[in-house]
Amino acid sequence: MGRKRLFLSPPHMNGKEIGYVNDAIRSNFIAPIGPQVNAFEEEFAERFGFTSALALSSGTAAMHLALKGIEVGKGDEVLASTLTFIGSVSPITFVGATPVFIDCDKTSWNMNPNLLEKELEACANIGKMPKAVVPTDLYGQCCNLQCIVEICDNYSVPVICDSAESLGARYRKAEVGNQNSENSPAAETWLHAGVGAKATIFSFNGNKIVTTSGGGMLASDDKDLIEYARFLSQQARDDAQHYEHSEIGYNYRMSNILAAIGLGQLENLEERVTRRREIFKYYMNALSNTPGIEFMPEAPYNKSNRWLTVILITPEEFGTDREQVRLALERENIESRPIWKPLHIQPVFNSQNSKNSNLKSAYPCRAVVRGVSEDLFDRGLCLPSGTAMINSDMDRVIETVLKCHRR
Repeated sequence: MGRKRLFLSPPHMNGKEIGYVNDAIRSNFIAPIGPQVNAFEEEFAERFGFTSALALSSGTAAMHLALKGIEVGKGDEVLASTLTFIGSVSPITFVGATPVFIDCDKTSWNMNPNLLEKELEACANIGKMPKAVVPTDLYGQCCNLQCIVEICDNYSVPVICDSAESLGARYRKAEVGNQNSENSPAAETWLHAGVGAKATIFSFNGNKIVTTSGGGMLASDDKDLIEYARFLSQQARDDAQHYEHSEIGYNYRMSNILAAIGLGQLENLEERVTRRREIFKYYMNALSNTPGIEFMPEAPYNKSNRWLTVILITPEEFGTDREQVRLALERENIESRPIWKPLHIQPVFNSQNSKNSNLKSAYPCRAVVRGVSEDLFDRGLCLPSGTAMINSDMDRVIETVLKCHRR
């Protein structure tokens, strides 16, 4: 019999979920409404620092409703991270808008604030501002949200933060000290990922640090936005005894059963974050001195949840490329995966950078890039990072990677 399969980021149940699920079943609330959904929303908002939260069927649904809530529509542009999962930006096309992809920086691998600011300035000069900016918190690392929001506030452009991968991550917000005192330095406040944006989306997909098997959350300090999203998520049914509809809505609400799983999962979030960071450190201690291997950095303003441990492989120094290492891991029954392919070079988007820009089905887009995300894609590899892994599992991965190294 072959060795057990090591998955990239499998679900990790803690045993507490079953109690919440049994309560939901006993109460007969198994539809997309019920006390567990309400409790999940309330606990989520309170725990992570949001005024309101809405439990939905997916993170993509949450992004779609966020865009609808700020009236993004046909003819609008939305600036978004290019190094991200497509679900972060596909809702831009749902509402008929055009994505403008912004490259990442080398410090965080997230949206480059300098490129963002230059693009907003260029938009202002031609008199056509984007309707929103959508930065992603990549692989559990917060984007430079304070900086991004401050830049966007100068142009009155709202920020919708894609924190699908970063539940439990935090970023440091610098605050101006007492201007009347020479000895009063700027204070520091640690905020949860996404706090400070107009709206923030989260995912509970099966591979996330907290999973409900599928599902998402839209969180915001704007109660009106959340209530409008709630209305749309329930087929936009008007307040009437019969089924009355003055708008088109969606079937986007989370099941009460899935919310019950989420309540159980939240109980162990801090332990899960601690373990992911331990896994990252274990890999780093074993591989960081190997020529040609680098690890995803942690920005100085950030405490990542290290959802996935990601390495960069430089073939000229390591001796082989990322794809050969991935194939070697697969032969050992170990799942790994290249990092997200930048969206501006995806064939579904018609940009000057896409090799398949002549596809009739491609969506129009623009790209503001400097080659950083493409380099990361060429060299980046995600390693198994599930919180149920033990040291011997990681040793299997490490041994296989090192065997690929040219000695």
